[in-house]
Amino acid sequence: MEEKILLVDDEEGIRKVLGISLMDIGYQVFTAQNGKEALTVFRQHSPPIVLTDIKMPVMDGIDLLQQIKAESPDTEVIMLTGHGDMDLAIKCLKLEATDFITKPINDDVLEIALKRANDRISMRAQLRAYTENLENLVREQTARLMKTERLAVVDQAVEGLSSALRGIAGDLDAGINCFNELPCFVAIHNRHREIIAINPLYRERLGDHVGRPTGAAIPQDSPELSPVEETFTSGTGMRRRVTVVYADGTQGPVIVHTAPIHDSQGDVELVVEIGADIGEVRRLQERLQATQQRYQQLFDEAPCYITVQAPDLTIQAANRRFQDDFNLTIEASCHKIYKNRDDACPDCPVAKTFADGRSHQCEMEVTSKRGETYRVLIQTAPIRNLAGEITHVMEMSTNITRTRRLEDQLASLGLMIGSVSHGIKGLLTGLDGGMYLLDAGFKKESQQQIREGWDIVRFMVGRIRDMVLDILYYAKEKDLKWETVDVLVFAEEVLNTVGPKIKDQDITLRHHFDPAAGHFEVDAGIVRSALTNIIENAVEACRSDRSGRPHEICFDVTQDAGYIYLNVSDNGIGMDETTRANIFTPFFSSKGERGTGLGLFISNRILSQHGGGISLESEPDTGSRFSIKIPKKTSVANLLREKT
Repeated sequence: MEEKILLVDDEEGIRKVLGISLMDIGYQVFTAQNGKEALTVFRQHSPPIVLTDIKMPVMDGIDLLQQIKAESPDTEVIMLTGHGDMDLAIKCLKLEATDFITKPINDDVLEIALKRANDRISMRAQLRAYTENLENLVREQTARLMKTERLAVVDQAVEGLSSALRGIAGDLDAGINCFNELPCFVAIHNRHREIIAINPLYRERLGDHVGRPTGAAIPQDSPELSPVEETFTSGTGMRRRVTVVYADGTQGPVIVHTAPIHDSQGDVELVVEIGADIGEVRRLQERLQATQQRYQQLFDEAPCYITVQAPDLTIQAANRRFQDDFNLTIEASCHKIYKNRDDACPDCPVAKTFADGRSHQCEMEVTSKRGETYRVLIQTAPIRNLAGEITHVMEMSTNITRTRRLEDQLASLGLMIGSVSHGIKGLLTGLDGGMYLLDAGFKKESQQQIREGWDIVRFMVGRIRDMVLDILYYAKEKDLKWETVDVLVFAEEVLNTVGPKIKDQDITLRHHFDPAAGHFEVDAGIVRSALTNIIENAVEACRSDRSGRPHEICFDVTQDAGYIYLNVSDNGIGMDETTRANIFTPFFSSKGERGTGLGLFISNRILSQHGGGISLESEPDTGSRFSIKIPKKTSVANLLREKT
């Protein structure tokens, strides 16, 4: 049967062409030209995957995404757009979109997105089936445990039944029929020490001893007196462990209870004998223990985190995988272990299951005992007692951190392709302009036009070189070449590199270097590149300021026992809240056409490789301050890098 998919786009040509591609892949395709029409189709056919454009009339793709997720949270929605907009992509992913694809649509990218959507659907189905299997296993275990408990308390039951039999007078058939359904051996003996009635289980397991002497089921060489014989002699009920001979000739232990039945003169007329097969109880106990071991093995070997939680959200049991990754303490709450919270998480799925008895699902970030942050997909299931009341909730959490990272990387790759394509288009346009001026200058033999054209071409070639280097660094992790470097010498080299550029811009460069800075262990080349990039951003911030005030950049070097601090501040245009939040994000640029959006991201990554980092303070129309922190020792840097 073909899988259903809903394709939503306001352009008929895209619906036709993309619909044909989807049908070739094997989908049954439904189409709609806007969000409102798509909702109607979605409610009629319930496709598990929706492929929708963002920019549409009547109802756009983001409104459609929100409406579909509200009605069917498990539906996978893939967003299409003609613009590689990071803010738009982040908004869609926060609204739980499956993927974000830019137009024109590449078939390979589309197939990857559809495979990811189908994998998520399959994973949820497997989790649901796994939950149902565990619920069935719990029910079976409960039933077997109840049966074993009934056998274990047979002594008490027999005592009560024996007392009740004392009231039976004369009706032998009625007396023995009372025990036909009991899982015990029952026999009635008369005063002549003969067996006059037995229940079906006695006949099946011990043989048909009706009419035979009282001790027919006891080995002939047994030195002990039969409990029935003792009851006839003493007139009181007995309880004793004896050995019996089964119908197949084997022997086994039985707990025997006897109860006398008196006639009207008070003499013992009959004795009721009830025996509980200890071997059967032991076999049931062994089977129960084996089942418990299999259940525990399944519990521990499950490829996810499993906990059983009480109504107060304390963890009553957890599998081995959970105990390996989290600090499990007795009666600790899940929110304390997962997030070190004192109160329950908002929209807790376990609390919801206790409230409505239904399974719930969500995603959240948790922290392991090693300080690592995981993204987990949580599924819950109620555990009920025999009365149908929810006593506990089982929570299963699958670690999907790597899956989410791959999704983020693919989304980032799509945005990079769109952004790079857009940037290259602008550079090619600039090159065309420069080449046109060169060509015109040669034809007119105009040195001024030739010079202007050459300046444009040289500038654009430099831009292309910077973009290619940034992309190569972004695409490949670079091994560090550690060396011990004099901090003051390093700072002077940076100063000599950027000083002439700053001077040409009519910007004052001030610096202060701590003479006691000493040495640090770094890859001097790439750290110098990162620092130069930050200073060049400060220059650009001053150039962009149109307030007319004098501009200056301050470059300071300080230190403490373990770290070197490199501070770069300017009094340029500053940054608003949105820019501050995204300044270290790949492909985000506040320079418009003049930037690739990778410089500060790469600088931050370089410093992270060294175990350091960058902090930023900035206000619009005031200026910015970048504070760079680098460990002095390689060992410290490696330790910090391992923790992150």
